[in-house]
Amino acid sequence: MFGRGRERAPLDGVDVVLADLDGVLYAGAGAIPHAIEAMTAAQGAGVRIGCITNNAARSDRTVAEHLISLGLSVEPDDIVTSPQAATAVLAELIEAPATVLVVGGDGLIVELEKAGYRVTRSAEDHPAAVVQGFAPDVGWRQLAEASFALADDSVHWVATNTDWTIPQARGVAPGNGTLVSAVHTAVGRLPVVAGKPERRIFDLAIERFGAKSPLAVGDRLDTDILGANRAGIPSALVLTGIDKAKQVLAAAVEERPDFVLSDLRELSEPYPEPKLSRSGDSVEVRGSLVRLEGSSVRIVKRGDREIDLLRAASTLIWKSGRPIYALDVPEELYS
Repeated sequence: MFGRGRERAPLDGVDVVLADLDGVLYAGAGAIPHAIEAMTAAQGAGVRIGCITNNAARSDRTVAEHLISLGLSVEPDDIVTSPQAATAVLAELIEAPATVLVVGGDGLIVELEKAGYRVTRSAEDHPAAVVQGFAPDVGWRQLAEASFALADDSVHWVATNTDWTIPQARGVAPGNGTLVSAVHTAVGRLPVVAGKPERRIFDLAIERFGAKSPLAVGDRLDTDILGANRAGIPSALVLTGIDKAKQVLAAAVEERPDFVLSDLRELSEPYPEPKLSRSGDSVEVRGSLVRLEGSSVRIVKRGDREIDLLRAASTLIWKSGRPIYALDVPEELYS
């Protein structure tokens, strides 16, 4: 009834893992369960761990120190940040030592000053550009200064990223996208975005690590996975951060990952190939079987693992070619 294929692990043949941080390796100050151990095991198998983060609040050195404190062996050069990508984008717009108004934290200031730009916090210094990134202490005054500067259409605007949310130990909080949106509302134009899902940050990482066969790992479909797909990189979504089963089932074509994982231990486990029936109306993953009957998705067999049921259901929905709102999907698949 179903085709057969050899199961391989997501890490098979990978030379560099390009891992997101928030929601993948840690949430707030603490490590995600099993994440550090899984990354350490990958390093032991000869896979380099590179980290790509949209969070602009901290420098690469500070991030590396955080990861080291959690038990992962990394160097600052292993961290590719959105401020680094934003600085590369800015260099294509204006040359140092131009004055740049910064909305954000030390992560931005360090990279801009390293590149030779003069940093200011005031629009009265007549900056040639505004570079905006997330920091937990960004408030109205910084957003207002950005708005004052950007009233001049000749002033360039670069945003490190536009993530709407950021995972924290206490839950999900507003991300840089909400802050960028506030400035956009005031000035009526949009920034150039340097971080995920734009491919610049992935290109920067691939070049730095000399990656030949990278795998991007993230917790967000609209940034990590979309960005990896735009860059032509295989990707894995791990369900320890922002996006969960509901978002996987409803994923747009350009946001669909190659692998869906419960946690990072599954990077080194054989990944089951979904088996599609000849008629195309059923998908089986190990012991989990789902069938499309008219416009209804029906669970035929749950199987032993919830993740396999999600893999089967998402494959069925994706291959149906129908938007999820046109299907009757059992609520239990969302949990």
